[in-house]
Amino acid sequence: MGRSATPEGDPAHTMELLWGGGTAPISRPRNGKPGLTLDRIVEAAVSVADAEGLDAVSMRRLAAELGVGAMSLYTHVPGKTELVEVMLDRTLSTLEPGDDTDTGWRDRLTAAAHDYFQLLCAHPWMLGVVALSRPVLGPGGMAKYERELRAVEGLGLPDLDMDSVVTLLDSFVAGAARAAVDAAALAARGEADSEWWQSVAPHFEKVFDPERFPLAARVGATAGEHHNAAFSPAHAFEFGLARLLDGVGALIVGSGTGGD
Repeated sequence: MGRSATPEGDPAHTMELLWGGGTAPISRPRNGKPGLTLDRIVEAAVSVADAEGLDAVSMRRLAAELGVGAMSLYTHVPGKTELVEVMLDRTLSTLEPGDDTDTGWRDRLTAAAHDYFQLLCAHPWMLGVVALSRPVLGPGGMAKYERELRAVEGLGLPDLDMDSVVTLLDSFVAGAARAAVDAAALAARGEADSEWWQSVAPHFEKVFDPERFPLAARVGATAGEHHNAAFSPAHAFEFGLARLLDGVGALIVGSGTGGD
């Protein structure tokens, strides 16, 4: 499931925010503007985080974005810690529920991994607050966890192994997304891998001895030619996911059922 690394905040209030809705306005509309709701606050917070990162999200900034006084936000959410929990869960809730019809476990896990990878790349701020040790305990986080568990239900795996497969998948996807986001950030600053290599290669070739490092020379050249760079986040994700699923397949075979 999605995991949170945010401070604890107020657990009781956080659960109310995660599960209690948030569409009904508490404050009255002013000057024809819609009333303030938790949904509007979360939508504004996610928009700011997507554009500028989570550090840019503050009650003062959100109040300015929404055209309200900062203190009015506290009627809906006690602080940033609780707000981030809701942001995470609402963003996870945008994931597709998954289609289990006429698909095997491998296709189901592949689809779940791709959806989560794309979500993290679209909302890089999530990478700074997701953690394996603290699950996001809202409906969005639970729906994601349920979907991933359904992918391996009925295969003969013990419950602990089912959870471990999901945890392994989430951990891999988060790492792959972080690498992709970092590469995209470098490219956005005009530091694309291909340009970096073009500037470094002439100097590296002067000092590198291929006879001393024959495998590095041969394999590195092949990979560099294939990726047109030293590293391809997309290839790393697809290759790693395939190998991870191979391992899950071996686990299923070892359970004695062989999978579906």
